[in-house]
Amino acid sequence: MSRRLTLSPLALALAAAFAPAAAAESVVELPAVEVVGNSPLAGIGIPRLQVPANVQVVGERDLAQSAALNLPGLMGRQLAGVTINEVQGNPFQQDVNYRGFTASPLLGTAQGLSVYLDGVRVNEPFGDTVNWDLLPQAALAGMEVAPGSNPLFGLNTLGGALALRTRNGFDHPGTTLEAMAGSFGRRTLAFASGGQRDSLGWYVAGDGFAEDGWRDFSKSDAGRFFAKLSRRSAAGELDFSLLRARTKMTGNGLLPLSMYEADRAQVFTHPDETRNDLLHLALAGRLWLNGEQSLSGNVYHRRNTTRTLNGDANDEFEDSPFDGVSDEESGANNRTRTRQRGEGLALQWNLNGERHQMTVGTSWDRARIRFRQTQQLGVIDPTRGVGDLEDEEVENAIRGTTETVSLFVTDTVALSPVLHLTASARYNASHVTTFDQLNRVAPNLDGDHRYRKLNPALGLTWQVAPALNAYAGFSQGNRVPTPIELGCADPANPCTLPNAMAADPYLKQVVARTLEAGLRGKLAGGIGWNAGVFRTVADDDILFVGTSTSAGYFTNFGRTRRQGVELGIDGRHGKLDWFASYSWLHATFGSAACLLAENNSSRGTAAACTANGQDDEILVQKGDRLPGLPAHSLKLGLSWQAADWLRLGGDLQAFSGQYARGNENNAHRAGSATDVFGNTRVFSGSGRLPGYAILNLNAEARLGGGWEVFARVDNVFDKRYATAAALAENPFAANGAFQVDSADWRRETFVAPGAPRAGWLGVRYRFAGV
Repeated sequence: MSRRLTLSPLALALAAAFAPAAAAESVVELPAVEVVGNSPLAGIGIPRLQVPANVQVVGERDLAQSAALNLPGLMGRQLAGVTINEVQGNPFQQDVNYRGFTASPLLGTAQGLSVYLDGVRVNEPFGDTVNWDLLPQAALAGMEVAPGSNPLFGLNTLGGALALRTRNGFDHPGTTLEAMAGSFGRRTLAFASGGQRDSLGWYVAGDGFAEDGWRDFSKSDAGRFFAKLSRRSAAGELDFSLLRARTKMTGNGLLPLSMYEADRAQVFTHPDETRNDLLHLALAGRLWLNGEQSLSGNVYHRRNTTRTLNGDANDEFEDSPFDGVSDEESGANNRTRTRQRGEGLALQWNLNGERHQMTVGTSWDRARIRFRQTQQLGVIDPTRGVGDLEDEEVENAIRGTTETVSLFVTDTVALSPVLHLTASARYNASHVTTFDQLNRVAPNLDGDHRYRKLNPALGLTWQVAPALNAYAGFSQGNRVPTPIELGCADPANPCTLPNAMAADPYLKQVVARTLEAGLRGKLAGGIGWNAGVFRTVADDDILFVGTSTSAGYFTNFGRTRRQGVELGIDGRHGKLDWFASYSWLHATFGSAACLLAENNSSRGTAAACTANGQDDEILVQKGDRLPGLPAHSLKLGLSWQAADWLRLGGDLQAFSGQYARGNENNAHRAGSATDVFGNTRVFSGSGRLPGYAILNLNAEARLGGGWEVFARVDNVFDKRYATAAALAENPFAANGAFQVDSADWRRETFVAPGAPRAGWLGVRYRFAGV
C-alpha cells in the first residue's frame, strides 16, 4: 500500500540540508521528497523513490487516528501484505505475518522478521521472538516496514524488517494525559511530556494497561515507562533513552472446534501466563564531519526476565499406567524462567554526495541466556486447571550465549538524474553456544555452533516520468538457529514449549533470497498508487512441527517459497482521506519431506514415510501450501473530517481461508481414515479455516480547552471468526470433563477464536500551549 508519508524530524532536516544537491541531480520536479532510512541506525535519508522496494511508512497521524491498542493491531489494519494470527487470544501476543514471514512472541513460531527500536534489534536472543507488550506504544513517533531480505537489517530479515522510531523533546513539546475504558474490562492510562531548553531536550512517556479479557481466565496487565534525554548542536546530536516495562500476559491459546461451537469464550486448559520484566538502555548519536559526511552509532544494554506458567494436559498420560484407570497425573504445570542479557554496539560512516549516498558500518551483538524449566504433575480439575500437584521437578537448566559480528556497506549511485543503482552487502559471523547445567553426561544440551554468511543486494530505480517510478531488486538475508531451536530438534523427543529440551540434531542456518519489482506513481488529484510483485525462496527454513497442542520439534525444511502481488492506492479529497490495498500470497513448500503429524487423517498412508514402520508421518510435497497464511487479503480505510472539531473513520479487513498447522500436506479430511498398517481412526474438522471480514469504526472530537474524546468499535457486526488453527487431540468430553481412557480422545481441528464486538471510549487532555 502506498501511503502518504509522515517524515521524521531527522528526515526533514536531511532533506533540507541536501536539497541543493538533489535539485542539481534531478530533472523531475516532485511535490515533496519522501525520505526513508537505509539502515536501522540514523544515517542517510534516502528518497523513497530511489529505494528499489515498496517501503511502507506509518507516521504519527496514522498512529493517532487508528486508536489501535498495539502495533500488531495497527499493522493488521493498515499495512499491505500483513496478516495477524491471534494464536494466544491476547492483544499483545499476536503473530504478525508479512509476506508469509512471521514476528511472534511465541516460541515454536518460525521467525522471519527483524524488529528495531531506534536502531536496536529487539528480537529476543533465545528464540528470535518479539514481545509486542514491551514496546513503548505511548512514545512511538512512527515506523517503517522494509520488505524483502534486506541484508542491511541483519539477522532474521528473511521477509522484511520493522524499524520503530521514538519521540524526542525537540519535536514533541508539551504534556498530554489520556485514559480509555470499555469492553472486556479493558482500561488504559497514558501520559507524555516533552520539552527543550537551548541544546537540551527531554521526553518522558508511560502507559498502563489492564483487562479481564473476553475469554475465561484471561486477565492481563502491563506497565511501561520511556524516557529520552537529547542534545542537539550544529556538530551533531546525542540521545540517551531508557525503557522499563513489566507485564503479565494471559494467552489461553487454541480451542477445539467442538468447544468453540458451544462457547467461544471458554479455554482449553489454564493457566497460561507470561511475565516479562525488561530494562532497555540505549545511547545513540551522530557527528557531522562536514556537509556531506557524518558518523552515527549506538550502544545498548537489554535485560529481560521472562517467567511462564502453563497448565497443560500431560502429554505423557497416554499409554501411562493411569491411562483408562484414573485421572492421576492427567495434567502438568510447566514453569520456565528465562534470563536474557544483551549488549551491543554499531558504528557507521555516512556519505551524501552528488552522485553517491553511501554507508559503511560494523556491529557487534552478544547475549547471555539462562534458562530453567520445571514440571509439576497433577490432576485436571473441573475448570480444566491443574490441581493436586506433586513435587516440582527440574526438567532442564542451561545457559548459553549468542554473539554476532557484522560488516556492511551500501551505496546508492546516481547513474543519471532519473536512474539510481543501489548495491549492498553484509557479512555476518555468529557463534551460538549452550551449556547443560543439569546433565553433564553426553549426549546432553552442550553445543558450540558457528555460522557465517555474506549477503548481497542489488536494485535499480527509474523515474520513467514525473508521475511514474519503476523499481526492481534482489536481496539475500540469513537467520541462524537460536538456542531453543538447537535444543528442540529431535522428532523422537518433542518439546513442551517453551520448555523441555533434549540433545538434538544440528540445524542449518536459513538463507532467504528475494526478487521484487514494481511501479508506483501519482494520478490526478494527488492520488498515490503502487503495484508490485515479489518472490522469496528460503533454503533450510526452520519450521516447528507440532505433535500436540503444546509439544513439537524444530526442523530444517529443504526449501520454501513465498511469492505474491501487492496493490495499493490512497488519496485525499476535500475532507476525506482514504486508502485501499490488496495482497495475494502464494506460500508453498518447495521440496518434499516426511513430517510428524499424528492428528492428520493422511498419516501413515504415504509409502515414502511408512517404509521405516512409521504410522504417524505425512508426506509434504512441493507445491503444498504453508499453514496459517491466507492467500488473499483486502484492506479499506476511510477518514472523514465531518467538522473542524469532529473526525469519523472506519476500516475493513477481509481475508481468505487458511490451512491449519498439522495439515502441511493440505490432505487432511474429516471422517474415518485407515493407514497402510490397517489402523482406522476418526478425525473431526476439515483442517482448514474459512475466510472472514471485519469492520471497525473510530472517531475523535475536540471539545475545546485542551479536551478531546475518542472512541472505537471493533468487529461492528459481531462476526464469529478464527485467525489460526492446528490439528491436535482433545482429551475432554463434551461437558469439559477429562476422559481417563485415551481411546475416547478426539482428534480435532483447534482454532484461535477472534474477539467479539467490543467498544471503548477515551478522553485526552492537552495542557495549555500544546
